[in-house]
Amino acid sequence: MSLSDFIESNLSALVEDWTEYARTVSQKDSHLTNTQLRNSACDILIRIAADVRERQTDAQQKAKSRGDRPDAESGFNRIAHEHADDRLAHGYGINDVVAEYRALRASVLRGWLQTSAGDAAASQEMIRFNEAIDQMLAESVRQYAQRTERIRDLFAGVLAHDLRSPLAAILNSAEVVLHDDGLSSSGVRAVAIAQRGAVRMKRMVDDLLVFTRTRLGDTLPVDFTPQDIGRICNDATDEVRASYPDACIGVRLTGELAGMWDGARIGQLLVNLLVNAVQHGSGNISVNALGHDGQMTLVVSNGGNPIPAAVLPTLFDPLTRENQSPRRSGPSSSMGLGLYICRCIARAHDGTIQVESTKGGTIFTVQIPRFPSSPR
Repeated sequence: MSLSDFIESNLSALVEDWTEYARTVSQKDSHLTNTQLRNSACDILIRIAADVRERQTDAQQKAKSRGDRPDAESGFNRIAHEHADDRLAHGYGINDVVAEYRALRASVLRGWLQTSAGDAAASQEMIRFNEAIDQMLAESVRQYAQRTERIRDLFAGVLAHDLRSPLAAILNSAEVVLHDDGLSSSGVRAVAIAQRGAVRMKRMVDDLLVFTRTRLGDTLPVDFTPQDIGRICNDATDEVRASYPDACIGVRLTGELAGMWDGARIGQLLVNLLVNAVQHGSGNISVNALGHDGQMTLVVSNGGNPIPAAVLPTLFDPLTRENQSPRRSGPSSSMGLGLYICRCIARAHDGTIQVESTKGGTIFTVQIPRFPSSPR
């Protein structure tokens, strides 16, 4: 009896074995019924039996062994995705999903080997069956991981969005209190500290919102309006000075400074670069803006030890940070997203961002057109 025939002839018994095991690894609060467990196993076994029965070329077998996905939307993969979604929705861990497939593989092969002749054809069928199980498992794990990441990103996005209102209330209240003439000098200092802390929190929340939005597949929203890059540079510098009073930041403005940009986003980019310079650099920090021939070049530089060469290729990737300790006083406001956000903002303005780091210091260079094309 072929392996495919064995699966189809003994489908009920195999499904019962699956269901019994799946129930042992299910969460106590899982709402999966026995019928749902059986249906999932039945669908998987029928698809695997059909896959094993199909003729397969050497090239197809080689591609499958390498994990290639010639048809990611096939019915075979759809069953694997649905199974992963069900298990995730009902509290199964990824290890439980893997264990289910392992148990299914053992149940089928143990029963079939008792009926097969053990010849070359049987060995080939066993290989095909293992390939099909591995492919189904890989698709389930991939789907499980993607859904888990999306759920986490959605949670982070909702959290960041909901934090904006109370943060705005804190900042507005601090501003009102600071203008109270009856406030003592110690009270003024306390309110100023609270205000700086809220500003740093707002910066992190803004970065987190951009990160989750881009991770969820949305393009970074930009609103191009007439702007003066000089004002943006000075405002960004003032904001960072308020949080880091000891920072020495100089601004140099040259050439044509007017253009069409999203002022808030460019300001966010400059603040992130300046905070990065304060936290990871030493000595004076400079901001240079040069407008020339339809291009705007922004350069933020600082002294200090060079960024390790091994870090540079992933410096703008999300949730990574330079492996150096901050050398300035003051708490860090970085989650490893700042430079990633800078890259997103530069790209949204049809521009680029690059870094050069030597013993003489670190230089970030942003180049954007003075009049970018309209955002899509």
